[in-house]
Amino acid sequence: MRALGRGSSARSGPRWVGVLALVGVVLGALVMLVPFVWMFTTSIKPGQALLALPPQLIPQEPTLEPYRRVMNAFPMARVFGNSVLVAVATTAGQLVLASMSGYAFARFRFRGRNVLFAVYLATLMVPFAVTITPLFIIVRQLDWIDTYWALVVPPMFSAFGTFLMRQFFQSVPRELEEAATLDGASTLGTFVRVIVPISGPAFATLGVFAFMASWNAFLWPLLVVRDRDFMTLPLALATLQGLYPGQTEWNLVMAGTVISVVPMIVVFLFAQRWVIEGVTTSGLKG
Repeated sequence: MRALGRGSSARSGPRWVGVLALVGVVLGALVMLVPFVWMFTTSIKPGQALLALPPQLIPQEPTLEPYRRVMNAFPMARVFGNSVLVAVATTAGQLVLASMSGYAFARFRFRGRNVLFAVYLATLMVPFAVTITPLFIIVRQLDWIDTYWALVVPPMFSAFGTFLMRQFFQSVPRELEEAATLDGASTLGTFVRVIVPISGPAFATLGVFAFMASWNAFLWPLLVVRDRDFMTLPLALATLQGLYPGQTEWNLVMAGTVISVVPMIVVFLFAQRWVIEGVTTSGLKG
């Protein structure tokens, strides 16, 4: 009877721990959702409801007027298209460059490889504010101001992306490459036909990170874009804020924010399964 009692206690202990962990996760998820709910409800509030006391989470008279005004405030189709073009092109370029450089660091052996990789990785500790001035000078000398080249090319090079892909490629068995070499495949052929098809999780993880960084970029586009035809969504949303306190119509700002957040949510939900697997296999977990 004592052994049975101890066994029942041992089984009930982990069960309660699991229940408490589940409750904690649910509460944490609800807390994380509060800002998004407040953002959406504010975006459908009429102007007079913004200053209501006490604040209303759910407006009594919801309206889509803020969205209509945001669409008319600037050429939304052009701005949204610019953001999509820049984000997709930057992500594609970063995937190509980071995967090839990561594969080189993971598989090729050459003198100074570890030192070069350490120096390259150390650039992650350099603030962007330090490199932005020489980068701007280079872009200006190339006559890329007010062009898509200035928005797309510099963000393609990522030390973090190289590190992530290198960590993933190191977990790939070398026997696959050796078998391809015995079949007569070249190094590039092995990389394209063998390594890339099995690297979906790593590509998805890096793709989501790169897309989000490019989609939310503000400081760099602010410096290299002066023509409204090349304006991206973060720059356009910044024009919705008033110059002086009390002038900002927060329902318009939140409506524009909702429009900008939806594509990132869609991309993440689409690649969620591969992102979780990629973070696990690349060694970036907690």
